[in-house]
Amino acid sequence: MISNLDSFLSNAPMEGHVPVLSQETLTFLDPKGGGVYLDCTFGGGGHTRMILEAADTSVVALDQDPQAIERADQFTQEFGDRFQFRRMNFANLENLEEGPFDGILFDFGVSSFQLDQLDRGFSFRGEAPLDMRMNPETGISAADWLASASRRELIQAIRAYGEEKNWRRIVDAIIEARTQSPLKATQDLSELILSCTPARLRFASKIHPATKTFQGIRIAVNNEIDVIEVGLPAAFKRLKPNGRLCVISFHSLEDRIAKNLFRRWAGRPEPGDNRPQDMREVKAELLTRRPAVAGDAEVAVNSRSRSAKLRVLRKAES
Repeated sequence: MISNLDSFLSNAPMEGHVPVLSQETLTFLDPKGGGVYLDCTFGGGGHTRMILEAADTSVVALDQDPQAIERADQFTQEFGDRFQFRRMNFANLENLEEGPFDGILFDFGVSSFQLDQLDRGFSFRGEAPLDMRMNPETGISAADWLASASRRELIQAIRAYGEEKNWRRIVDAIIEARTQSPLKATQDLSELILSCTPARLRFASKIHPATKTFQGIRIAVNNEIDVIEVGLPAAFKRLKPNGRLCVISFHSLEDRIAKNLFRRWAGRPEPGDNRPQDMREVKAELLTRRPAVAGDAEVAVNSRSRSAKLRVLRKAES
């Protein structure tokens, strides 16, 4: 019998636009006929498609990127009123009219479409304006952020969000470079990072020396950590009793937020919580004591799944 991942791959519109941990997510989410589900990060629609094809379900999908509208229109043509698209950031879930939901899914980080479209400025692999906004119609570009960010903000982005070991040299180089001329293009920033990266560090890792810095700046520009801290509790409120919340993360900070919130809702101790167990309220059950991760077969097909972690909980009955 062909797996759901194999089925999706055979219908995938473009190489790389493959939903991560697809089989694991579908198993845990367990879509049922008549169920209503929320995909908070529509992207290319891979997870949404699997939910719609698994049973006679309905899906409400969210995405802040205006370019997701065209992809969503294709789903409307194919699935009719079983699919609804709302262009919004999941930080604004409280304003969503639909719900409650039988299951909710988050797939954090930049989408494959955004990363592969070089003119969006997320990647250092081509010359493009240094933008990095998931919604280019709001906020400031990465170029403008780099021009105005304080040293503290640069350290937060590159050291904490990017987890870059060479952060001191990179921060110093950015501050020095912007006094001469603004960093406006992806290659400007990439070449600057390379210039201050010692040879021993360039060859010590399989990833490009600019990867982590680009990641950290992207997270800062899109305020991704704060958005997650707001969006996850709002989603939990929108779950029906026995509803399931699935969270896929790619970054340790993202995963830590989900892990700690899940432990709190499951009545388990968080870091620094020394209260007796009977003082904790149990609102949910953890379905993953340890996060599910991609197997070798998926990583071979989709290298971006290598760092993905899936955590799942089930909301308690009222």
